Amino acid sequence: MTEAAGHPPAEDAARAALLLAVDPVGLGGAALRCAPGFPRDRWLGLLRVALPEGTAMKRLPTGVPDSRLLGGLDLTATLSAGRPIVERGVLADAHGGLVLAAMAERMDSATAAKIAAVLDAGEVAVQRDGLGVTIPARIGLVALDEGAAEEEQPPPALLERLAFRLFLDELPQQSVLRWPVPDRAAIAGARARLADVTVPETVLEALVAAALAFGIDSARAPLLALRAARAAAALAGRSEVASEDAGLAARLVYGPRATRMPAQDEAPPEPPPPEPPPPDAENSADQKPEGGPDPQTLQEMLLAATQAALPSGLLAALGADARNAARRSAGAQGREGQRRKSQLRGRPIGTRAGALRDGARLSIVETLRSAAPWQPLRLRERAGRPGPRILVKRDDIRLMRFQQNTETTAIFVVDASGSSALNRLAEAKGAVEMLLADCYVRRDRVAVVAFRGQAAELLLPPTNSLVRAKRSLAGLPGGGATPLALGLDAAMALAAEEQRRGRTPLMILLTDGRANIGRSGTPGRPQAEADALSAAIPVRLAGISALLVDTSPRPAPFAKQMATAMGARYLALPAVSSEKLSAAVAATRGAA
Repeated sequence: MTEAAGHPPAEDAARAALLLAVDPVGLGGAALRCAPGFPRDRWLGLLRVALPEGTAMKRLPTGVPDSRLLGGLDLTATLSAGRPIVERGVLADAHGGLVLAAMAERMDSATAAKIAAVLDAGEVAVQRDGLGVTIPARIGLVALDEGAAEEEQPPPALLERLAFRLFLDELPQQSVLRWPVPDRAAIAGARARLADVTVPETVLEALVAAALAFGIDSARAPLLALRAARAAAALAGRSEVASEDAGLAARLVYGPRATRMPAQDEAPPEPPPPEPPPPDAENSADQKPEGGPDPQTLQEMLLAATQAALPSGLLAALGADARNAARRSAGAQGREGQRRKSQLRGRPIGTRAGALRDGARLSIVETLRSAAPWQPLRLRERAGRPGPRILVKRDDIRLMRFQQNTETTAIFVVDASGSSALNRLAEAKGAVEMLLADCYVRRDRVAVVAFRGQAAELLLPPTNSLVRAKRSLAGLPGGGATPLALGLDAAMALAAEEQRRGRTPLMILLTDGRANIGRSGTPGRPQAEADALSAAIPVRLAGISALLVDTSPRPAPFAKQMATAMGARYLALPAVSSEKLSAAVAATRGAA
């Protein structure tokens, strides 16, 4: 993290904890990018001391079920009382306080969506187990992000709603040791003053302009920056937000969210012309409030403060191409293949009603939850006849549901014919090497099928070995005719084999679309194109995600027909670079 003049990042990180203690619900919370250790424990300890005594801080474990997250039917109390009893979840128990989400980078999107809904509404709606209740849950969230790679991040739905993102690993330990003990009485006074803090119009306009200058499109960011500025003013004992409060808010809220650098030659927008003064004010002094900040100066100050607080490495990331953006949008929660439901193994994703057959696994707890509300009625129907204390019927049976993530095999189908074959192969080699660099995290596999002359060849069988890929790709000759149909047939056979092995195929076809050799090996463009379209249709019918990269100097109409027949994304890249191709593959994989 780069130091702003007079504002070391360690100092700003400590201030973020104090601001969160002043307004935990309004600021949403913070994401701590840090491995377990002293800096994180010190920051959390600072936050605990700053919070009012008795404030709840509940820990949310990884893979928490909905019954524990949101609440539901208290099975033991319900069976004892003979009527439905509501059990409060972690979010409701933390009402008025904070929730600590451990290993937030591994949180699945469904859980993140439920937490985001609670952050927005300030309440938990329990609509399950025959219950329909609403429980107050005005909370803030501290997401503990332990991700080692850039792609390992908490779900965007959570990061969008948290005011601060702090990179504690980058702070010097001596700076962390110098954090002062918070004055709990001063923070309590700031909480009491918060509702009365006003914001000058110039500050509000400058915050919005700064967000736009750094490419922050979310409307939540300026609102969170405004809440942070008001909390800073309240903590400083001011009744109105000052320029230093806005500067602190911009550094903390905008720094990690920036997506581009402000244009150097971009002048700040000119304010609209002032309206004519009323007759009774013609002889009055300057209309600007005394001591109010100059709008242009304030905006420049916010831009400088935000730019100085950008995390280390972000400046380089802002200048990178779309490859990183596509990789981040595709997500990185382990394996990137399709998610398949299973009755026997995988990650539990809830239960379903059904019959006990075909080896399905019974969820005893959820079955009892389903049966519990009906026990008084069923016991009365039994009319004192002997029998079990709990009556479970067929409709109460709940079976466990699991979800498995499969490996992805990216199959490159490369047109090695013609004079530009060597360039296309070089592009494929570069993209393969880029994708293989991610295999250690994503566990993807890569294969290459090359076609030219009158044959198609499996150049690289599915592998995640970079050494093997380089060895297999080296020295492939190019030139000759274009047997496009044979290339697709070979790729489809490989994709079918990968599906039988439980993997998810992804097909990337690089061609100029000029097929001139049919399946039978005889030359002729009409028959070759008909055979190619015929070979493309099974790709779409099999539901295989595909990308067709048109490498022709001018987009070829037949290549677009091929993409339609394959059900593939079409991308015209006459001068393909390996980075652009890798970005397109990542986007296709993320949309699968």
